[in-house]
Amino acid sequence: MFGRIITLTIKEFLELRRDKWARFRLIAWPLAQVIVFGYAATFEVFGVSSIVLDLDHSQESRELISRFTYTGRFQLVETAQTQADATRAINKGTATVAVIIHPRFAQALRDGQSAPLEVIVDGTNSNTAMIALNYVDQIVSKFSQDYANDLAFRLHGGQGSRIVQVVLAQRPWYNPDFNSRWFFVPGVIATLTLTIVVNLTSFAVVREREIGTLEQIMVTPIRPLEFILGKTAPFFILGLGLVTIIAAVGTFWFQIPFVGNPLVLLLGTSLYLLSVLGIGLLISTLCSTQQQAFATNFFVVNPLFTLSGFSFPIASMPQALQWLTYVNPVRYYLVIIRGTLLKGVGLAVLWPEMAALAALGATLLATCALRFRKTLD
Repeated sequence: MFGRIITLTIKEFLELRRDKWARFRLIAWPLAQVIVFGYAATFEVFGVSSIVLDLDHSQESRELISRFTYTGRFQLVETAQTQADATRAINKGTATVAVIIHPRFAQALRDGQSAPLEVIVDGTNSNTAMIALNYVDQIVSKFSQDYANDLAFRLHGGQGSRIVQVVLAQRPWYNPDFNSRWFFVPGVIATLTLTIVVNLTSFAVVREREIGTLEQIMVTPIRPLEFILGKTAPFFILGLGLVTIIAAVGTFWFQIPFVGNPLVLLLGTSLYLLSVLGIGLLISTLCSTQQQAFATNFFVVNPLFTLSGFSFPIASMPQALQWLTYVNPVRYYLVIIRGTLLKGVGLAVLWPEMAALAALGATLLATCALRFRKTLD
């Protein structure tokens, strides 16, 4: 049994060795993607195009405007003279945010009253708009707090410093600087592994059928389970190597911390690869041509990515889709890889995800073995 599996495994490695394009897709392409995604994929927003209309022309209004430009989050592209100028810039798309300071803004602050500030945001890109509004709220809140403290000090002298305040001291765990790359790079490892491994394995059986070697395999004493294991073993080894390379790039290039146990990550990765390999081999046993396998890849990988929780929170999905995510191996692996890399948690916390991946992998591989028949039909 093991001799036949090893022979089939060696055959797969020899085919991969002869396929230069497959080697490129397996090594160079993932490295390029993880570097591109590591730099491009981020929740942070910088240089939001902004237009300012200052109708108060006071020291306070100028101070507030300077805080917008100083942070680097906003880029002043134009200074409006009228309300129509600000509206026109938003409509044309030259500015995403318009900050309008009305007359008597400073006078209201000096009188201890609320000074309204008008902010217009282009909501076409809802994600950027929400993040920009959050930055606006932080800047205005800090300005308001500083101005109130300064006003109290000037009115009450030294007693102003004794005013009781509640200050939120932020001490976030696991990602102190809220670096979005620490969130994205582990997710990229999971999604790239899914895409590449499913792509490779989905052609494993159907390629044998198209070139005619499946007929030769059918007359050998190899069993369906041995055939599936022989097809799985080489891609499992390649998948482990792929995850190792990408994780090394994330750790050393993007400075993603690795505070967990490597053996726990190895176990989780192995179970994840078995599930992903099962998906690819199931596609290969269901399709008759490589064109069909390629098209099926598109309709399988994209939903798995969407329902993984990588880009879109699972809690925000409809209830039916939330139930559907429980059969998605990417969902569980994202928890495992982020938990081991960033949190340093072990099996005591991650065992439910490990068990789910083990169940999915066993079910998929067993289904592939049952689907495979030593016939031409």
